[in-house]
Order: sequence, then structure tokens, then C-alpha cells
Amino acid sequence: MLKATNLTKKYGSFTALNGLDLLVKDGEIFCLLGANGAGKSTTINLFLNFIEPTEGEASINSLDVTQYGKETKQLLSYIPENLMLYPNLTGLENLDFFCGVGNKKYDKEQLETLLYQSGLQPDFIHKRVSSYSKGMRQKVGIALARAREASVLLLDEPTSGLDPKASNEFSELLLDMKEKGVATLMATHDLFRAKVTGTHIGIMKEGVLIERFASDEVSFQDLEKLYLKHMYN
Repeated sequence: MLKATNLTKKYGSFTALNGLDLLVKDGEIFCLLGANGAGKSTTINLFLNFIEPTEGEASINSLDVTQYGKETKQLLSYIPENLMLYPNLTGLENLDFFCGVGNKKYDKEQLETLLYQSGLQPDFIHKRVSSYSKGMRQKVGIALARAREASVLLLDEPTSGLDPKASNEFSELLLDMKEKGVATLMATHDLFRAKVTGTHIGIMKEGVLIERFASDEVSFQDLEKLYLKHMYN
């Protein structure tokens, strides 16, 4: 569903991403680990077509995102580190608005069900988003992905700043999306979350994907050792 072929992004003499080859299939969660500036967010932004590649191709469902930007955006949902919602609208009103932007229409009961299935407490569905925690806002993002029937999820540090309970709840929602066949690419610093949630893990350094493996191939202790070895050597 998600494919990068020799994907490269340069800013003058600086190479933010260097020749990335990557494949994320339906029902897989690929977690990108790495320090700030490793190329994780650049990869996400290239798939979103927020920036154009210097070389190579990013494709979704075999469609080049630079040539088929509108079509590929209809296939995906994006949850950044800080999801932007309208604070003076309720969770339900935000969901209704963004569904409308994507030409999806649901009645009130369907919207409530989507939010409830995404873990938002019933008491908060009709409260203004200004009263929400970050974890609650991320759940609205998951509800939107469900509503859009997204086949691809792009996540950029979605659990940063969440407490352990909220992080665990978010992971459970991702696993639920995985069971529905959604292909997920997640940039994260959270080694534990990558291990327990991801099907595959990649380690990036200075714009290069230097390691990749199935998450069940390594223990958490070995993952931590491998990550620290690459980060500090």
C-alpha cells in the first residue's frame, strides 16, 4: 500500500533523506525510530506530498503522490504530534466538519458511534475540544480515519507527551485498525511502543534507513541496545 523507491530529499548540500526503499503492506504497522533530524518526518511529509522529492518516488496504492495528490490523499489519514482541531467546537462537531471536507456524510448517531469506538469517553463527545487532553484529540483523529475509511495511516510522533495509559489506549486503537487491513507508517521515539505495536521496525540515522526487521525478531532489550549502538556510534 505504501512504497518508497530511492526516495531522496535534499535542501541544497544537506541530504534530509537518502535513497529510501520501503514497503508497508496492508495490515502492517511500520515504526520508524531515530533521533531528531534522522529523516522520519521528512519521510512522512513526502508521502503526504507536503514536500516534493529530489529523486525517487513515494507511492500509495501504486499511485505516485506527486502526480496523483488528490487521489492518494483520499486514501489516507494523517495524525501529527499535535492534531489541529477547532477548540470551540465539540468532538462531534469537529468530526462532522472534517468528514464533510472529505465528502463523507454521517448522521449524529453514526458520528457518536465512531467517536465511542475510537475510545472517546461518552461524556466528552459533546464537549468543546478546548477541554480535551492530547490523548482525547488523538482519538478524534482515529475516529476521522475510521470515518474516511482510510486504507493508510501516517503518524508523526502521535504518542509524544501522552501518559502511559493514553499511549496504551492509542496503541490498542492502532492494532484495531491493523486488523481492518490498514497500512500504517509511524515515526516515533518510543522504542517500547514500536516493539509492542509495530509489525516492523526501522532505525534511521542521518537520512538513511540503516536497520529494518520484524518486531518479533528482537526482544525489547536487544532493540534498545541496537538503537543506542546506532545513535551514539
